[in-house]
Amino acid sequence: MTKTALFAVDHQEECPECGAPLVIRSGKHGPFAGCSRYPECEYIRPLAPRHEGHVVKILEGIPCPKCGADKALRQGRYGMFIACSRYPECPHSETIDQPDETGITCPDCHQGELVQRRSRYGKFFHACSRYPACQYVINSRPVAGECPLCHFPLLAEKKTARGTRLVCASKLCGKALPEDTEEN
Repeated sequence: MTKTALFAVDHQEECPECGAPLVIRSGKHGPFAGCSRYPECEYIRPLAPRHEGHVVKILEGIPCPKCGADKALRQGRYGMFIACSRYPECPHSETIDQPDETGITCPDCHQGELVQRRSRYGKFFHACSRYPACQYVINSRPVAGECPLCHFPLLAEKKTARGTRLVCASKLCGKALPEDTEEN
């Protein structure tokens, strides 16, 4: 069985093991440089070093609190973040958008607070601030209140064809509140 590449482009370098030209190939982990004599020679190397976010812009005049170097705006795997320009040597980093606090107590552990988070796919959800100790998550916007049917201490907004409705946030109940109780 021969290894096929999605594309193979001459890289104009020689293989350090056999001296044959290297070609750029694409694999399941991204592009890499490999020997053109594959499978006889199995030399491969990644094209670019994997850094924790590339620099988008240096924020001059804003010093890092740990080392004093300028901060930098970086693009990472999960979006934009601010870090020291000497990152990863200096470990200081900050998130750009802080989670929105709802002021609603977590119905699962009764100690944490529900805060808004964003998944790596860009969708918003609400989770307990004590994660990973408490792993309560709700995908819709939480609303303070109690379900009149099961007495679960949290309600959620749900968009329907008839407009926005309040429903029980319990996965076991999930019933919509009667319209007359929503207006109170």
